[in-house]
Amino acid sequence: MCTSKAKRGISVFTLVQLLLLTGCVSYEPVILVPALNLSAEDITLADTADSVDARIDFGVEVGLNESDSLSNIEILPGVRVRGVSANGPADSAGIQLGDIILSIDGTLTNHPDVLEAMQRQTQAIENTLFNVRRNTVVFEATVIPRTVNSNPGPRELYRIDPIASRAAYRTEMVSISQQPPIAAARVVDVYQQSPLLDAAIEAGHVILAINNIPLNSAQDLVSRFNSEFELGEAVSVTVYDGESVLEKRFDLWNPGRRVSAVSLGPLLRYQSSLTPDSKSLSLLDFWLFSLYSYSRVGEERSHSILGLINYSSDLGELIEEEN
Repeated sequence: MCTSKAKRGISVFTLVQLLLLTGCVSYEPVILVPALNLSAEDITLADTADSVDARIDFGVEVGLNESDSLSNIEILPGVRVRGVSANGPADSAGIQLGDIILSIDGTLTNHPDVLEAMQRQTQAIENTLFNVRRNTVVFEATVIPRTVNSNPGPRELYRIDPIASRAAYRTEMVSISQQPPIAAARVVDVYQQSPLLDAAIEAGHVILAINNIPLNSAQDLVSRFNSEFELGEAVSVTVYDGESVLEKRFDLWNPGRRVSAVSLGPLLRYQSSLTPDSKSLSLLDFWLFSLYSYSRVGEERSHSILGLINYSSDLGELIEEEN
């Protein structure tokens, strides 16, 4: 009898070991973290917002004047009108789609670049004479161009880190204690739940280094926070607050972790997902049927016992009632 109990105890212990070996627990962030595409260090943008270039506009789009023959395609004199701005200068002068502009004020227009170069003029022009061919008729049209101002080019404001540090930074050259200027990242803005708040780092402070490694730009700071560290990991930064240089330590933003899946052989299976918001649970799952299963997708819930007893609850359906 003792031998039988020992063997039975060993078999139960072995079964528990097998279940533990086949068991698995998975985790995922409590909050879904989007992928962050890092920008290049240098982006060509306008230096100031005041760089506005004036130019003239004929209100017409042109292309090469290609022959209509499919067997012998060649470039003919003039440029073909591909588009006319409604109520624009060319439209008001009677120029239509398909017309061929041969010259403007005596200058041959055998390529669209010629017309584009003329429109880059900054001086006001009252009248321009267009020689235009329509079918076999060549006529002269007086076009009064309008002066337009192009919008100012984009101007960089700052580099943003919406995930790891939840703050915005701008590259600046900073001189400390009469030392030669060095590149650094000035904090422009600090957003809600930013870990910088825990370290008392505010807008206006300057970050000089991360883990004692000097920065070379604001983008360098953003890139290193998001590529060299895990979310929630502790980092040390060198900060200049305008009076003194301090070492401050904080943990990067942490979205938290949640159990997303638990598997314990055929005894228990649990899965949870944020996209879509759903959960499922099954007990004693024997592939064809399970002792009990539960699933939820959004507000819809369903229960099943041995696949024979099923119960579902949802938001209901809209039905049309007859009066």
